[in-house]
Amino acid sequence: MNINYDNRIVLTLDAGGTNFVFNAIQGGKLLIDPITSPSYGDQLEKCLHTIIDGFNKVKSQLNEEPVAISFAFPGPADYPNGIIGDLGNLPGFRGGIALADMLNEQFNIPVFIQNDGDLYAYGEALGGILPEINNKSEKQYKNLIGVTLGTGFGAGLVHDGTLITGDNSIASEVWLIANSISPDKNAEEGVSTRAIINTYKNLSGEKEKDHMPVDIYKIALGKVEGDSEAAKNAFKEFGRHLGDSLATLITLFDGIVVIGGGITGASELFMPEAMNILRGKFDCGQSRLVHDVYFIDNKDEAAEFFKSTSVTIKVPFSEKTIPYNKEQKIAIATSKIDASEAIALGAYAYALKMLDK
Repeated sequence: MNINYDNRIVLTLDAGGTNFVFNAIQGGKLLIDPITSPSYGDQLEKCLHTIIDGFNKVKSQLNEEPVAISFAFPGPADYPNGIIGDLGNLPGFRGGIALADMLNEQFNIPVFIQNDGDLYAYGEALGGILPEINNKSEKQYKNLIGVTLGTGFGAGLVHDGTLITGDNSIASEVWLIANSISPDKNAEEGVSTRAIINTYKNLSGEKEKDHMPVDIYKIALGKVEGDSEAAKNAFKEFGRHLGDSLATLITLFDGIVVIGGGITGASELFMPEAMNILRGKFDCGQSRLVHDVYFIDNKDEAAEFFKSTSVTIKVPFSEKTIPYNKEQKIAIATSKIDASEAIALGAYAYALKMLDK
C-alpha cells in the first residue's frame, strides 16, 4: 500500500486524555491545520459532543466528501467493534460506549478506531521512518517497532505493511513488560515522565518542587537553576530503562525502531545510556542482542548503518554467485514527524486497508 497516491479523504483524530486533535488526510498529507480541543474525558456527554463537533469542523473545511472516519484512542478497548471501555485517562467511557456506531449514525460513513500506539507505528511504517530508511538502504526492511515516550510508555508493531493488533487488540502493551533494571516494577515505571520527575526529586532532594521533564532538561543543560548533575542522571536512568525495554522488543520482533513523543527532544541526554544497554552484555558475558544496533540520528552511525556490507559468494558445485549480507543490522531513530501526525497517517492507512478488504 502506498498512501501517498490515494485520493480518498479520511477524517482523523488523535484522542488523548487531555486534548483531542482533529484533521483530515488525503494522499498521505494533512489537509488542514490541526483542530485541537480539550477532551473533557470525565464528562461523557460533553466529550461525545466535542468529538462530533470536531469532525464537523474538519468536514466544513473540505472540498470533497470523506470516505471514512479513523482515529486513535489510548489504551485497551474493543477496537474491532468500535467500543471504548474502561480507560484510566478518559473515565467517562467506563462501562463501554459504542463510539463507532454513534459516529456512523451521525456521519453515515464507516468508522474505524484503533490503539494510539498501534496507529503511531503504522503511520511511521507507511509514511514515516521506514520508507525513509528503505529509500537509502541496500537492504529493505519490513518490520517496525514504534514506541512513544510521554505520560505513559506505548508501542506498536508492524510487519510487512500489516499492523499486528492481537486477538484482543493489545498486542504490544510494552508498558507492562518486565523491567530487569528495577525487577519490582513494570517497564513504564522507568520509561515515563513521572520516572524522570521522581528520579530528579530523589537525587536532588527538591521534593517540594513540581518540575516537569522539560524543566529538568533545561536544568541539565544549565539553562535554568537547579541540580544539573541530578537532572542529567535522571535522564540517564530513563535511558537505561528505555534500552532495557527496547532490547526485549528487538529480540522478540527484529525490526527498525522509531521513538516518538515529547521526551524525544531530550534524546541527547538519554539515548547514549539506552545504546550502552543495547550494546552491553549480561553478567555471563553474552551480548544483550544478536544485532548490530545503530542510532541513526547520529551522522556517523547513520553512515555506518547505510554502508553496504554485502559480499559475493559462490553457490557450491556451481559457477553461480549470489550476494550475502553478513551483518544483522537494526536502526533506531527518533521520529521526524510529530506524534499526532504519525498517528493520523496510521489512522488513514488503517482506514484504507479496511475499506479495501
